[in-house]
Amino acid sequence: MKKNILPIFFVGLFLLFCTAPTKAQKSQRPVLVKLPFAFERGVREPMENTPVVFNSHLLLVANYRPSGGSKVDEKNSYLYIDDLRTGEEITRFGLAHSFVSAYVNNSELNVFALDFSESGKVWQSSGIDRFVTSDLKNWKTEKVILPEGDEHLFNSSVCRDDKGFLMAYESNKPVQWCFKFARSNDLSKWEKIPGLVFTGVNHEFSACPAIRYFKPYYYVIYCHDQEKGHNGYTSYLARSKNLINWELSPYSPILEAGEDEGINNSDADIIEYEGRTYIYYATGDQRTWSTIRVAMYNGLMKTFFEDNFPKGVTFTKFSTQQ
Repeated sequence: MKKNILPIFFVGLFLLFCTAPTKAQKSQRPVLVKLPFAFERGVREPMENTPVVFNSHLLLVANYRPSGGSKVDEKNSYLYIDDLRTGEEITRFGLAHSFVSAYVNNSELNVFALDFSESGKVWQSSGIDRFVTSDLKNWKTEKVILPEGDEHLFNSSVCRDDKGFLMAYESNKPVQWCFKFARSNDLSKWEKIPGLVFTGVNHEFSACPAIRYFKPYYYVIYCHDQEKGHNGYTSYLARSKNLINWELSPYSPILEAGEDEGINNSDADIIEYEGRTYIYYATGDQRTWSTIRVAMYNGLMKTFFEDNFPKGVTFTKFSTQQ
């Protein structure tokens, strides 16, 4: 299969940032360093993605679909998994699926993705499917989240909390875009949480969530619409103890498009690996091209989230209750 080897200089850069954070860094805005490489463009234009560690391998679960409004079908749209150490594509599956996310539960890799096999249009899906495997070869597939009425679903993200598993899933109702929540005890059967819709501070565009839980807080990184004073679509960070009452990090946006990144820092997902935190995010113009880049925080994920909500600061608050 086709290889996609990262630039060799990344290894040196990685070692450069292996020192512990200084006291000065801890008292300031958490430092995210955008590493100077991007994933391959041209052959595939990656966007939605989730980095995971599965069976001791660092993997990237991602999806491909044509850009520029091309028709999507079972021949040209699929899910795939790359080995991030070798750059090799390990497996390709999930034809006519997109908007992928992943969660590792012990010996099983769970992949969630939007099914548009019936319509051939990513805007018209029959719901979110779960793919589960223990060997990256044999997959079990089942429908787990269905749209309601004329609702359209998109991105999803799963974490574990004290009650079991929690999913944040993107919808176009009542706000285009927003996200809702569902719970499960086994990652197979999901129950939607009624009455809660995340629409940001001002009942606004809130897309592609990445949710994590560190007791007592849920943290979510999400995409915010274009706004004056910022370059395009950015990534915001919020937290909550109960999924109802939320606080916005004063450092939002935590990611914003820079040079050669188009107008987009969205579709973020996050992983902790060997004591450091990495945010994989999409750049591009939202129409004709995209790729994935990585920002690194030199510390644990829990610390990264906590440091984005400094003590003594009054946070902007909002609610998901409708």
